[in-house]
Amino acid sequence: MTISTGDILAHTQVGVYLSVVDKILFHPRSLDDAATEELKSAFDLEMHPFLVGGSSLLGSLLSGNAKGIAVADIATEEDLDELTSFSDVVVMESGVNAAGNLIECNAHGAVVSPMVPQNGVDMIAEVLGVDAIRSKVAGHDTVGSMLVANGNGVLAHPDISRSEAESIESAMKVPVMVGTVTFGSPYVGAGCAASDTHALVGSGSTGPELNRIEDALGLI
Repeated sequence: MTISTGDILAHTQVGVYLSVVDKILFHPRSLDDAATEELKSAFDLEMHPFLVGGSSLLGSLLSGNAKGIAVADIATEEDLDELTSFSDVVVMESGVNAAGNLIECNAHGAVVSPMVPQNGVDMIAEVLGVDAIRSKVAGHDTVGSMLVANGNGVLAHPDISRSEAESIESAMKVPVMVGTVTFGSPYVGAGCAASDTHALVGSGSTGPELNRIEDALGLI
């Protein structure tokens, strides 16, 4: 299957707890073996149990691609050592640090919240090895909660503006489609975690929502 539904730690906001970074799926250390094996089978990615500064909210605190990872400054030295074993790392500081909430990226480009100053955006672009733009999504600053992207496409909050969508398509070099998750939630980044070949969506998502997600992320 290219798409599945379920919860992580009894929460439907699966995108808050999971972070897909290229061929690695970072997941909370407290996830039980059965759930971990189910995710491994579905995504066919390297599974890596992790915490950021003791937090399980990996999807909110990590964002990255094959070249680099952005992480919140609550990460400990041990956390950073672990992450740098995979790729280059940029630490987001100055109170604007929830990397997963403030960045959405794929292998081609990155969308960064306007809350991040331009010099921070430049650092993110350098570490991720892509062009990065500053943009709101549907008027919101937390772009990582409003978008879920892979190498095939972007699923976006239904209220994204035409100009926002055009800028994101130009930066990430894939088409943007709108949709919802978990029976009508517009916060698609919070409710979905995706690789180039699979997506996990929070339980309660409807058939039409799942079909839309498959289309948007090129999973068919």
